[in-house]
Amino acid sequence: MTEELRQSNAEGPVAAEPELTDGFNLVIDALKLNDIETIYGVPGIPITDLGRLAQARGMRVVSFRHEQNAGNAAAIAGFLTKKPGVCLTVSAPGFLNGLTALANATTNCFPMILISGSSEREIVDLQQGDYEEMDQLAIAKPLCKAAFRVLHACDIGIGVARAIRAAVSGRPGGVYLDLPAKLFAQVMEADAGQKSLVKVIDPAPAQRPGEDAIRRALDVLKGAQRPLIVLGKGAAYAQADEAVRALVEHSGIPYVPMSMAKGLLPDTHPLSAGAARSTALKDSDVVLLVGARLNWLLSHGKGKTWGAPGSKKFIQIDIEPKEMDSNVEIVAPVVGDIGSCVSALLEGMGKDWQATPAAWLDTLKSKKEANVAKMEQKLRRNVSPMDFHGALGALKTVIKERPDAILVNEGANTLDLARGVIDMYQPRKRLDVGTWGVMGIGMGFAIAAAIETGKPVLAVEGDSAFGFSGMEVETICRYELPVCIVVFNNNGIYRGTDTDPTGRDPGTTVFVKDSRYDRMMEAFGGVGVNATTPDELKRAVDAAMDSGRPTLINAVIDPEAGSESGNIGSLNPQSGLKKKA
Repeated sequence: MTEELRQSNAEGPVAAEPELTDGFNLVIDALKLNDIETIYGVPGIPITDLGRLAQARGMRVVSFRHEQNAGNAAAIAGFLTKKPGVCLTVSAPGFLNGLTALANATTNCFPMILISGSSEREIVDLQQGDYEEMDQLAIAKPLCKAAFRVLHACDIGIGVARAIRAAVSGRPGGVYLDLPAKLFAQVMEADAGQKSLVKVIDPAPAQRPGEDAIRRALDVLKGAQRPLIVLGKGAAYAQADEAVRALVEHSGIPYVPMSMAKGLLPDTHPLSAGAARSTALKDSDVVLLVGARLNWLLSHGKGKTWGAPGSKKFIQIDIEPKEMDSNVEIVAPVVGDIGSCVSALLEGMGKDWQATPAAWLDTLKSKKEANVAKMEQKLRRNVSPMDFHGALGALKTVIKERPDAILVNEGANTLDLARGVIDMYQPRKRLDVGTWGVMGIGMGFAIAAAIETGKPVLAVEGDSAFGFSGMEVETICRYELPVCIVVFNNNGIYRGTDTDPTGRDPGTTVFVKDSRYDRMMEAFGGVGVNATTPDELKRAVDAAMDSGRPTLINAVIDPEAGSESGNIGSLNPQSGLKKKA
């Protein structure tokens, strides 16, 4: 017997070392326990190893070229899945880049969690100049729904659970989770770490409306001669698709969808009044808002858009009580989640609900048919260089033939015109700039849509909008995603024809003439195509969608085409002063 064994026998059996875990693994454990399997982000100090470990443990970690685009991807992932999308960033500047997307997610009611590494508290709080020193929690708080910081590894489970519940409960939104660098290296016993994790139970419980609220709303609807339903993206997010469709069809009330609610019912549905939107809003007498807010996109519920003052009664379904009466009086507020409220209205209507007056339906049908016929003439323009309508006419056919494809859309004229031109047939297939109308969501939305759904994505971009996130074409190629990007290239913002009166520089809204965006995609191994006619554009998009290969089509648009700020030119103030001689 060796001396070592004799010594061991004399002292008794050696106790086994306890298994350990650390902050890195506990963050991953907490996310996976709550069925979050995808992270969007940009690696760097102090979260590089968190991404590596998450990938090694089976999570999908999608690395972007800029944090704002990763944040936009996480935000739209939340919209599509009803689970909070997660964006992971480095400290300070990386956090600030992601914060724009977090604020936009909160404004749009998309559930998202921004997780950022941060500098050490004791140095930050004394402002002693740490690496990328910033009080990130204080900065984030005003711009999101909730913000938390975790200082101890044993609290990671609670921190992640609180972030998830805050993101998806009630009105969804963005949540910030601050993880200082020292947290990741903290070690604790694995058994205790496992016990500290929290599986969130029923994070977004149903909120059923009151019986009085339903009765009041139905009484108002019964008195309507020209009723209208407005569907907002909240109705699309709710995934109560069958109930919403049943409400429209059973009531016989025409509807107008906001852009991200298009497809809840097909835009070709007989009760769709989207093509007669102006008439529908102006002449209706009772309006039922389903997951739509009376913000600037609906002219705040007043003004000439809505006809004579006092001519409307509004019923509003929203999960947030404070939304009611935000711009005009809501005579019948219905507070609760969309699915519960719509189902309660349906039940209250019974089987013998009164038919919508035929005169109102005929008025909208006539206006719709006239507008569609007028638009069809524009969409058939087969000219080179293309105008917006001719190019969009080709893409309208693409989506009609491929209704399960996801359309991502941003720009000025490119966005405004596409909203009205391209019909959608299935819910949550149109993703665009939403409430703030910001540019730069395109590539982040396209990447997340492809990853979260597995469906082909068609991203229709103005050349200006594309510039905000265009470097992510490398990300699309790196992950071999089925994304086809169409850049409407008219050499500038609104138009490519401005000039500098001094003759010194290009006009402020003008880009490099005849740029070839398609060659950017080719540089990273994708397919690039230059299209100069609607026929060429249609063939190129079809080939891209059939192949599933990353593709960018440079759609050459007449620089004279387009108008100042698209359809919202009134929001762009102009000087009325004349130059002195």
